[in-house]
Amino acid sequence: MTTTTEGVHGRCDSRFHALREEFERNFRERGEVGASVCVTLGGETVVDLWGGKVRADTEDPWEEDTISLVWSSTKGAAALCMHILASRGELDLDAPVARYWPEMGRPGKEALTPRMVLNHQAGLPVLRQPVPPGGFARPELIAKMLAEEEPHWQPGARHGYHALMFGWLVGELVRRISGRSIGRFFREEVAEPLGLDFWIGLPEALEGRVAPMIMPPPAVDTPFFQKIISDPQSVQALVYNDGGLMMECNSRAVHAAEIASANGITNGRGLAKMYAVLACGGSLGGASLVDPTAIARMVTTSSAAGSDAVLILPTRFSLGYMKSADNRRCAPGMQESLIIGERAFGHPGFGGSIGFADPDERLSFGYTMNRMGDGVLLNPRGQSLIDAVYRALGYTSNDPGVWIR
Repeated sequence: MTTTTEGVHGRCDSRFHALREEFERNFRERGEVGASVCVTLGGETVVDLWGGKVRADTEDPWEEDTISLVWSSTKGAAALCMHILASRGELDLDAPVARYWPEMGRPGKEALTPRMVLNHQAGLPVLRQPVPPGGFARPELIAKMLAEEEPHWQPGARHGYHALMFGWLVGELVRRISGRSIGRFFREEVAEPLGLDFWIGLPEALEGRVAPMIMPPPAVDTPFFQKIISDPQSVQALVYNDGGLMMECNSRAVHAAEIASANGITNGRGLAKMYAVLACGGSLGGASLVDPTAIARMVTTSSAAGSDAVLILPTRFSLGYMKSADNRRCAPGMQESLIIGERAFGHPGFGGSIGFADPDERLSFGYTMNRMGDGVLLNPRGQSLIDAVYRALGYTSNDPGVWIR
């Protein structure tokens, strides 16, 4: 049915009435400014809602086609590109990265594999040498710096979130194998076949549809930020060695760049429709992207730790995707979580966006917004929407750290 309530527009199947109520509640009680949410079941859209304002200081409404930066939710798109190449036999996940990218065969990185890259085990979470201003838009420069970087740990020995470097590592591998930039590969192999309004490298003609991001205050009470304050040379501090990317996130330069870890631009509909094909086994509506082996890799947890070497909180990954991570019982400052189904996989973005697939329910979900919350996982706005979806499907509890019936 179509709904227009309290500034919320779109359509919502009656089974998901509680999701619409939570979406409206986000605006009333949780500080939402502008947002979109979409849910599909079996490839069919059952929820497609949007509402609020494009900017906090105006009354311009968030429209049906408004798009926004989704930060690390982009990583799910980047990982999909790698899985497409593996499904076609063009990428061996266990071969040395140097097979495809010879400059990465330097001492300390000879054993680095694409699997380790997808698992956040590459040992290259940050760069020690300063990235020059605007360097985020020069993938060839970042690739050269990564090839010269000495690993921060032996590749494969541990995992730590590669907040920005994940995208440049994946992007260069895709370019070396396919001959296409990551943005072009994603557009031609994923976005166009699926009809997605999802971009890694936004065309200038679409700039007027972008909702600017509203940055959150620093979460200074977290171990991550305490490490930045106490040690300016730490891995945590060097996450911000980004050539001005975060400071300029609303600029045309950032939107136009191809940063496969951080600058995807889409809405809830784009995220949900990308994950819909994965929720349905890799093929949907005449588009076949990956084989069943790839889906099994996405579902299966392949790296996990009680303390991520970068984020300093528990994280769990499958190959390129985050798995349910329940940190609600951790110490203060380490409680941000992402709670989805046991076999579900996806990726949140800095500030709270999220896209994921749950093959058990043939479910996909996407949520985007412009006012960012704290942390790199979820805040109550996005989690409340996910919770409402699972309850609508008959799930009864998330106490074990995943949703169960």
